[in-house]
Amino acid sequence: MQSDAPRPTEIKLHQKSRVLEISFSDGKTFQLPCEFLRVYSPSAEVRGHGPGQEVLQVGKRSVDITQIEPAGSYAIQPTFSDGHDTGIYSWELLYEFGLRQEEMWQHYLKRLEQAGASRETGSAPFEARPKSK
Repeated sequence: MQSDAPRPTEIKLHQKSRVLEISFSDGKTFQLPCEFLRVYSPSAEVRGHGPGQEVLQVGKRSVDITQIEPAGSYAIQPTFSDGHDTGIYSWELLYEFGLRQEEMWQHYLKRLEQAGASRETGSAPFEARPKSK
């Protein structure tokens, strides 16, 4: 991470609203829903091991963060209520998520719709990978 890049000054988990609030050194504050963080996890389980291997996450509307551990001095590693705990979220990634949240969320909703999938828990087990072109 660049030394002049914004760093978190405060991180709060709002359990009732299921939102992770992060304030950065440049004065920006972002409210990132647990569902958003879960479906955009930087883990290989979600992103795959290369382009085109992403796995669409479904049924995550009610997911919570149950624990947050520091990962060195550059990131956090949350544990989600569905057991997912392998994503390491760097400060740079969290900042980018904050800046691009609306665009990313709309993209996710469009992917769900195209796959005929749901955000609701209890939907049939579903794994969607992008179609080859």
